[in-house]
Amino acid sequence: MLARFLRFRFHYGWVIAVIIFLTMLFSAGMRSMPSVLIVPLEHEFGWSNAAISLSVSINLVIYGLSGPFTAALMQRFGVGRVIMGALLLVVIACGLTTLMSASWQLDLLWGVLLGLATGALASILGAIIAERWFVKQRGLVMGILSASNATGQLVFLPLLAALAVSAGWRAAAWGTAIAALILLPLIILFFRDRPQDIGLRPYGAPEEAIQTDPAPEKSANPITTAFSGLFRGMRSPDFWLLSGSFFICGATTNGLIGTHLIPAEMDHGVTEILAASTLALIGIFDLIGTTVSGWLSDRIDNRWLLCWYYGLRGLSLIFLPYALNSSYLTLMVFVVFYGLDWVATVPPTVRLTSDIFGKESVGIVFGWIAAAHQLGAASAASFAGISRTLLGSYQVSFISCGLLCLVAAGMVIRIGRIQRKIRAPQPQLVA
Repeated sequence: MLARFLRFRFHYGWVIAVIIFLTMLFSAGMRSMPSVLIVPLEHEFGWSNAAISLSVSINLVIYGLSGPFTAALMQRFGVGRVIMGALLLVVIACGLTTLMSASWQLDLLWGVLLGLATGALASILGAIIAERWFVKQRGLVMGILSASNATGQLVFLPLLAALAVSAGWRAAAWGTAIAALILLPLIILFFRDRPQDIGLRPYGAPEEAIQTDPAPEKSANPITTAFSGLFRGMRSPDFWLLSGSFFICGATTNGLIGTHLIPAEMDHGVTEILAASTLALIGIFDLIGTTVSGWLSDRIDNRWLLCWYYGLRGLSLIFLPYALNSSYLTLMVFVVFYGLDWVATVPPTVRLTSDIFGKESVGIVFGWIAAAHQLGAASAASFAGISRTLLGSYQVSFISCGLLCLVAAGMVIRIGRIQRKIRAPQPQLVA
């Protein structure tokens, strides 16, 4: 009834976009929790930075690898059911986290269970919703949904840090579980999988789209579907360029800055709440940068957008060790410069994936590309933790990841060129 009422005033796709924005915002807040709790866990249990970083790395690997299988499950059982299952898993995992007493339990709860749950509430969810519900303004919607990652940091990081300092880290875990429970009724009451479910066509689609858009396949095995998407992607050179650049993207965002910026600032005398606020400020600027990136992805060659994003991110990371050893004002220069670029790479990457592999395949193929992103994040999270333990600082990690971004800038500009070269007509030999 609500959908029938609203569609006469504005497209229900915007209601779906708001619901998914809130869901992804929560997921981003959940993923940001480890960076706040590294130091409290070190103090309470005596675990090393490297040991705690291992659980973060496991989380990032599971989070990434679950993406294509989650997309296949969404095709098989529906997006709404998968979201509700993920939220319930968050509640269970967070509740059990407060009872842990050994590092292997941290690996299981934070690493495996929360990795599975947040993997279902990640950028792949935004890609599926943007492709299903929008034709017009698709890039902008993808940019807004991607920016939920930044807004999640903005909302959750200072709150989690304040809870950890004032009431203990367990209060932060329970707060996350309660947020998941609050989201469940919203999904049950208002979420719909596809526009056709309420007699609509995607926003901006022609009249015939409601008849021609294919129905989801309900009988396919999700595992077979996921691997079918992988094998299809592996035959394309562009898949490897997108995956390789996104590996570096993950290494230089979630893995490095998302996990280790707060401990790095605390190494230089910054308090935990102020350090968390710094990461939240990055989220504010990324909210702007990623939304604008989505708007630009509808208008500018997405390869050149990615080239600029990776190049500028690399320069900012190379600058970071100097900023940490300088004044807090200098660190704010990094926050602005890096923040505008935090996940601005997502909308053009999704757009290129859709253009190359097709609308119906974007969820699963992008899921595998996103898996590469999280493998990169896991690698950087672990490497930076080990580097900090052995060398006493993060300088090597920051500079190394900055150089990797410059490599990624060269990779993305090659997307599409190899296949065009292969398809080019061969010259005729003249007798």
